Amino acid sequence: MWSGRRGLLRSSGCGVEELRCRRREREAALRKARREQQLVSKRLLRDEATEEAEGGCVVVILGEAEIQEFLRLALRGTEEKERERALVSLRRGLQHPETQQTFIRLEGSIRTLVGLLTSNQALLQLEAARCLHELSHSEQSAVAEACLPATSYLLTYLSGHSSDFIELCLYTLGNLIVESEAVRRQLLPQGIVPALAACIQSPHLTVLEALGYALSQLLQAKEAPEKIIPSASTDSLVLGSTLPQHILQLLQPGPKLNLGVAVEFAWCLHYIICSQVNNALLITQGALTTLGLLLLDLAAAVQRTEDAGLELLVCPVVRCLSNLLTEAAAETVGGPMQLRDERVLAALFILLQFFLHKQPSLLPEGLWLLNNLTANSPSFCTSLISLDLIEPLLHLLSVSNVVSVLVLTVLCNVAEKGPAYCQHLWPGLLLPTLLDTLALSDTEVVGQSLELLQLLFLYQPGAAQAFLQQSGLQALQRHEEVAQLQDRVHALQQTALHG
Repeated sequence: MWSGRRGLLRSSGCGVEELRCRRREREAALRKARREQQLVSKRLLRDEATEEAEGGCVVVILGEAEIQEFLRLALRGTEEKERERALVSLRRGLQHPETQQTFIRLEGSIRTLVGLLTSNQALLQLEAARCLHELSHSEQSAVAEACLPATSYLLTYLSGHSSDFIELCLYTLGNLIVESEAVRRQLLPQGIVPALAACIQSPHLTVLEALGYALSQLLQAKEAPEKIIPSASTDSLVLGSTLPQHILQLLQPGPKLNLGVAVEFAWCLHYIICSQVNNALLITQGALTTLGLLLLDLAAAVQRTEDAGLELLVCPVVRCLSNLLTEAAAETVGGPMQLRDERVLAALFILLQFFLHKQPSLLPEGLWLLNNLTANSPSFCTSLISLDLIEPLLHLLSVSNVVSVLVLTVLCNVAEKGPAYCQHLWPGLLLPTLLDTLALSDTEVVGQSLELLQLLFLYQPGAAQAFLQQSGLQALQRHEEVAQLQDRVHALQQTALHG
């Protein structure tokens, strides 16, 4: 972008294009980093009331003999209550890692537990499932793999009638999925995707939330882009199933939207989008429109309530929109137009203010979306100006260096649209603000400031002269010896002095 030999910016048309390419390369790296940030976790489903009724939460480590005795009683006890109590005692013991290891080493223990899981007595079946759930929460992959014989039954029970039992099976499957590739390898041919697609039509919110958790764990697998998500002629893979359409329906704003369910499925959508398998399909199914409307709804919600849980949904929604807008397909189907320019920008700034006061760590997410909205859209840049949002944007520069770089990148997006846009940016607060950023030592912030100044010098008559009059050359001098900046500093000095 910068000529090292002569220290001058190349011709204005080429220079602007190279500035754009430079930013796109940096954004590609940021997108890659976002794709690699995953939320792998496990969930433990325990009934606190039941735990207390069973005598508190003291966990006793069980030895081989005790485990064998509990299994014997569970299988051959003379009364159903005795059999149930044996499984309760076993379950409580399995809360300890040492008992888990002892259990899976015992020959026939998992087979016995699976036999009880398939029992025709509901209470025994439930307690056996709870034992498997405790095992699924283990941090040892060997424990998860020991549960492999149970997976086909857990999938079968997803079509049952008890919402509580289905919820338990889903969380157990989710825990097993995240721990072991061997488990995922077995679940795919067993039909986990069609089973989840059938289950997503459940009317029970607890089931839907558990399903969202299990699906998100599946979608985060390292092999997901090749083996789990791809669009195909079969419904055994995610994009070939009805799951994407149902996910988008569950994210539709309105009185039926449930925060817990929406959070889980927004992350599912995020992982599908980050796989970059077939985002064009999601766009044609209305993902941009749905997410845009949800963004508007969330902006209205944060103005009505102090509920701290809203940011849990805002984050994945903003990420989904940001990443979809980077797709070429977003342009071909009029993606930015689907988002209703001014309303989306106004909503995004409401959320930025919400982040600033309640969750500052999410500010970069909102600014990343603003960057992607303005990068290739003159209409969004026009709206940014017409809604008087430049000044609020400048006020964010004091938050952090990361935020500053993103704010300056958005301003570059506006400036590169040409003289008419630069005229609205200049001078106002922009010149003193840029002089302040040049006083910083962060090379990324300073580098982005230099790019913005170069665009302003190219397009705005008098910008260079005003810069010189405000001691701009002195501000540049402090960066002349910084290796990453010196070529750009020299080029900007030459442009300011000689045009």
